[in-house]
Amino acid sequence: MTQPRDHGGGIDAARAEFGGARSKWLDLSTGINPVPYPIPAFEPDAWNALPDQTAMDAVTTAARQFWDVPDDAAILAAPGASALIARIPYLAELGKVRVESCTYNEHEAAFRTAGWDVSRDTPSARVIVSPNNPTGDYWTGTDQSPLLIVDESFCDLSPEKSRIDLAANSGTLILKSFGKFWGLAGLRLGFAIGDPALIENLANALGPWPVSGPALRIGAAALSDQVWAAQTRARLAGNAARLDTLMLAKGAEIQGGTDLFRLYRVDDAAAWQSRLAQHHIWSRIFPYSKTWLRLGLPAPDRWDQLELAL
Repeated sequence: MTQPRDHGGGIDAARAEFGGARSKWLDLSTGINPVPYPIPAFEPDAWNALPDQTAMDAVTTAARQFWDVPDDAAILAAPGASALIARIPYLAELGKVRVESCTYNEHEAAFRTAGWDVSRDTPSARVIVSPNNPTGDYWTGTDQSPLLIVDESFCDLSPEKSRIDLAANSGTLILKSFGKFWGLAGLRLGFAIGDPALIENLANALGPWPVSGPALRIGAAALSDQVWAAQTRARLAGNAARLDTLMLAKGAEIQGGTDLFRLYRVDDAAAWQSRLAQHHIWSRIFPYSKTWLRLGLPAPDRWDQLELAL
């Protein structure tokens, strides 16, 4: 039986119910930076030639420096973190996996699809999302499993809280997403960092040329731009505080979140989603909570639409 997926996005479905041109919709259901990294110029052959090893080496070198990866850990660039999540369960023999109940559900779905049992009883694999999506909690533990996956898709907001120090441990994989912090989710670029044996097996599963030439060029440039990263963290923190002020004024309570998405407790999350959708604003609610509402950040020129709707 296929595990149901529950994600943000879905503007087409929202339009079918509430109408409106797609350009009028403000999608706050995702945690994607609304001010993306500016696309740099690169050679035309990035489009018409197969990606070469030089380009792959450049992006992994930039990734190693940006995330301060231990020398003994290996790095693999992939077509998005989701592609890695789907393949990781096949790296080990079937067993029990521990996945927290209120977290990014693609991990549990991937393990169930591969035939694993989801259980907290002496698991042979464990998945941790840090910061957690949607609560924003960071993992500070040190416990190890035969297979440990730490999903740090949103951790670039607070790099000092990364558990990259564990990356060289046997059986450990740290996942990084490029689309969230750099705002280029459509580029489909992600990274697995960790146990060289696991990284080698993942690379074999993905096959040759897993990442497009343009993605390699853009990724290498972005990961080398520490000035942009620092400025972006400051801007996102200010915008998250602005969003909190708006929501608190309307009776919402802060439940958690990060500087790319905020989680609020409201009286009726489904009703809030419906009211916002009438103003062509799409939000995120969760099947396991009737009171949690998650909002991403508006683009700089779209705050008025949210303020008017509230």
